[in-house]
Formats: sequence, structure tokens, C-alpha cells
Amino acid sequence: MSAADTPARPGIRGWHVLAGVSAFFAVIIAVDASFAVLAIRTFPGQVSVTPYEDGLLYNRHIAQLEAQARLGWRAAAAAAPGEVVMEFRDRAGRPLTGLAVAGRLERPATEAGRVTLRFVEAAPGRYVAPGGRLSGAWDLTAEAKGPSGGAFLAERRLTWP
Repeated sequence: MSAADTPARPGIRGWHVLAGVSAFFAVIIAVDASFAVLAIRTFPGQVSVTPYEDGLLYNRHIAQLEAQARLGWRAAAAAAPGEVVMEFRDRAGRPLTGLAVAGRLERPATEAGRVTLRFVEAAPGRYVAPGGRLSGAWDLTAEAKGPSGGAFLAERRLTWP
């Protein structure tokens, strides 16, 4: 049998490779484009409707933190069974008495179940608020105002069993 008598084998030709590579990249581009469209539809990039006003509030927040640092107050918070306990001390470590302390508890992932707290001074520098039947992680935001006008904002994460 000579080479002329051998039937031609239907092997892979150049256009087969071109078609396979083109199809591969077409699938990749289509998937990437669909993911990009889905990402833009679910989050358009707008974080706030009022970014300028949010920036002004942020500047006020920074000014409040600087004023708070000048006061030199320190706060500690603890989760006790059925209550929230806070302790306030001045720069020298003395307990701060006569503060008006208010606060709120919020879940870290949702706004459902927000709890408003009213603290009462139980001992010099120690303030207690009933929290009810709490379990799990909560974010505490407490604001203390002194009789001389000083204000202190404390944010802590508390966990109950």
C-alpha cells in the first residue's frame, strides 16, 4: 500500500484549534460580563444619598472625639446577667460621679431588637442599667454628660451567654 492509497485521516486542523480557542474565550468573556452586570445591579456603588452632609457629620464626630480626649475620661463596660455595668474614671483614675448616662444596645448585624438603656449610679463611678433577658453579642453606645458640661461617648461590644 502506497502513500497515495492511504485514506486521509480526519485529524485536528488549524481551524479546529482556532474555533476551540475562540469558543473558550467567548465563554469566559460572557461569564465575566454577566458577573459584572449582576454586581452593578446589586450594588451600584452609592453608599450614601447625602455624602456631603455625612462628611460634615464626620468632621463634627472627629471634633467631639478630640474634645473627649482633652477631658481625659475613661470608660469600661461589662455585661452582667440582666444588666449593663459601666465605670467612668477621670484622668487621675478617680471615679466620676454625678454623670447623666444614657445608652442603647443594638445587634451587630441588624437593627431589630434595639434596647434603650437608662443608667443609674450604683456606686461612685459605677453606673448600672437593666437590660432584660439578653443573650449573644450586642453593640453598646453610651453617652455620659457631666455636671460641668463635659460629654463622653463610648462604644463597646458586649456579649452575654
